[in-house]
Amino acid sequence: MDTPSWPAEWLRSALSGAVLSIVSEGETYGYVIAQRLADGGMGVVKGGTLYPLLARLEQDGDVTATWREGTSGPGRKYYALTEAGTVRLEAHRRDWAAFTEASTAIIMGTRGTS
Repeated sequence: MDTPSWPAEWLRSALSGAVLSIVSEGETYGYVIAQRLADGGMGVVKGGTLYPLLARLEQDGDVTATWREGTSGPGRKYYALTEAGTVRLEAHRRDWAAFTEASTAIIMGTRGTS
């Protein structure tokens, strides 16, 4: 399946919520997160975009990161969701649903004028 080339501003607005959601499913590392984003239809997210986002999420207390030795290669930094990250993800999900409903109605011309 070909992945559309989404406008960069769309990807930026959705990326933190998508990454938090992936990490909420269990401890994981950057390459797997990037693969899940691509497999989910968001396209290829390069390390220069993903790793600064993960660093910000860690700095904000939404994820924790731990280094682990690799069995057949270099070590990997694993990310896990914190309690604060879970709260942020749930709020993001609610807000995202409301935002996409409102913006879709406007863009599709189905929102009435009042």
